[in-house]
Amino acid sequence: MLPEQSRERLPIGIYTNGMALEPCRYKPCLEVAVGNAAVWQGFKAEARRVRIVIMHSRIISLSLALLLCIGFVPMQAYAASGRDASDIVISFTNGPDENDSVTGTHTLQFSTSGSGTLANMTIELNDGSDWVGLTTLSSSPWVYFWDSTDVDNGTYRLRAWGNDSLAGEDSSYGYSGNFTIANQVPVISNFSLADVVVGDGSSPSNRAWTTTPANGSLIFSWAGSDDDLSYASLVNVPGPGTPANDGPGSFDYSWNWTNGNLEEGKWGPQLSLYDSSGLSANQAMYIGIDRSGPSVGTPSVSTNGWVNSNSVELTGLSSGASDSGGSGIDHYEVKVGFGEWTTAGSSGTASLSLSEGQHTIHVRSVDRVGNAGSSKSTEVGVDLTIPLLGGWSVPELNTSRIGAVSISYIAADPLSGISESDCLIQYGFDSDGVGSTPDITGRWLSMTAGLEGTVGLTDWSTKSRQYLMLRATVVDNASNSILTENAGFQVLPGLDITWNSSAMNIDRIMVRPGTSDVSTVMLTSQIITNEAYGGSLTVRLEAAPADRTAEVSWTTVETRILLAGELSDSEEILYWNHTIEAPGQWDLRLVIDPNDLIDEKDEGDNAHYFVVTGVNTNFLDVVSGFMPTLGWLMVAGFAVAWLSRRRYSSSQEIDSSSANESADATSSLSSGSI
Repeated sequence: MLPEQSRERLPIGIYTNGMALEPCRYKPCLEVAVGNAAVWQGFKAEARRVRIVIMHSRIISLSLALLLCIGFVPMQAYAASGRDASDIVISFTNGPDENDSVTGTHTLQFSTSGSGTLANMTIELNDGSDWVGLTTLSSSPWVYFWDSTDVDNGTYRLRAWGNDSLAGEDSSYGYSGNFTIANQVPVISNFSLADVVVGDGSSPSNRAWTTTPANGSLIFSWAGSDDDLSYASLVNVPGPGTPANDGPGSFDYSWNWTNGNLEEGKWGPQLSLYDSSGLSANQAMYIGIDRSGPSVGTPSVSTNGWVNSNSVELTGLSSGASDSGGSGIDHYEVKVGFGEWTTAGSSGTASLSLSEGQHTIHVRSVDRVGNAGSSKSTEVGVDLTIPLLGGWSVPELNTSRIGAVSISYIAADPLSGISESDCLIQYGFDSDGVGSTPDITGRWLSMTAGLEGTVGLTDWSTKSRQYLMLRATVVDNASNSILTENAGFQVLPGLDITWNSSAMNIDRIMVRPGTSDVSTVMLTSQIITNEAYGGSLTVRLEAAPADRTAEVSWTTVETRILLAGELSDSEEILYWNHTIEAPGQWDLRLVIDPNDLIDEKDEGDNAHYFVVTGVNTNFLDVVSGFMPTLGWLMVAGFAVAWLSRRRYSSSQEIDSSSANESADATSSLSSGSI
């Protein structure tokens, strides 16, 4: 333990033998008394070091507190304390003073006093938060023309300071009063153009269009307000030239602009208002001059100009139509013949009601300012009537034909005419020529379009007795159509064997019945064909009583067979003898192909008839024939002529006598009246 007098107050945190001592707050701490003197000296040295550290900490704290206090001192006060070396004083001679209102350009003038030499002057503006430099003047006079319109309206303050070259320091600040910038920009309340037809000019899409003539005038009007309005100007008008300014001084508030040659087109006139503060306001107007009508598209109704309805739709009006930079197409108009123009809307189509016949339709475009363009016309026909039907043109059809057959149908249409390209012929083969569909082909076959065509068979020999069925769809240019009734044309055999009637002869028509030569008649016949026939042919002579009943059949008298090749020259002469054995009248018949083995074109001319009479000698006697001589015939003729002339002369004398009596009677009547 140390003596009482050697005990020290130890600071907090002193360690002994590695153990921390409890803080004693510099009070005597008996617990820390150390009995060892060397150790005690070490503790004392450590205590001094701690005191030095604490003292340094207090010095640093005081320095920081001093700096903090300096930060709260006003800047100008601090600066002024550094400018005391210069005695130059700067003053504002023409304001702005406290609560002044500044507009436009304000002239800042300064005065200086003091013994120093002012080398330059810096002018600054404060908006309540920061100082901003406006300019630095380098020499006297210290004057600056400040344009207050460069800043927003509000409350401001100015200051000026400079460098004193004699003192080598800056001068003190000179301050203006707190003032207000109250600049007023001119306000445009109206900018308009007279005689506008459409649009208000507020935008290019709503351009103000007028039809002012080339030597006319464009009248612009304006209105505006400002506290110091100076003048108004107008630019970008249809040139050449530009109107004079309106003002300063008095205002007309309008321009009557003309240059004698106002061109069509688009412009953007601009109105500008200027005030004395140098402020201005601008407003543009979008205008156009349109004196020309727009073009119109080519109207059409159908491909050929014909329709089959009273209601006609006219199209193509807008196709290629243009106003060529003008006000734009507003609508289309249509006129029928010499009638009145009527509005057809803006869609480019027009609906018309027309009577049957041909009409001339006129169309034109009208723009937004009422200009009508040149018209175009088209012919429109209305045909409500189906075509008139004629008939078929078909050559003879037979089995001898080789190759195609040309077919045509005759039709007419007095209005629009027949549209050949839309017509169609159909055909087929049928067994009996009736029915809606050919039963052999099973369907209708179509030829190429038109009313003419061909049936393209190479061999017709297989079509004997069949019917070529035909029908046609006839269409006119207005699309009226009609389907013809089915027509059948039979394909006949090409071969026709018949008797040559001019060569048929019987030598006698009356004979005495019996078995002698006087009872025999001789028949002369000739068989002809329309084409060479190489086959065999049966020919038969038949006889029957003329007064026979239906139950009596023909009796075969003789049958002959012409061998193959005998008709290769298409003719053959045959002689027949027949004996009339019984009295009475007898029919004789020569028949070709009596069994119908040969298919012929006409089976009805295969028989030829003769009549012969067997005279019963018990009732008739043979007398000599009587024939007047030529002399007697001449005498009879002269007698008849003489009698005829006599009767004619007598009638003439009677007529002459009657005429004379009538004249005498008329003369007597005239004399009596007088």
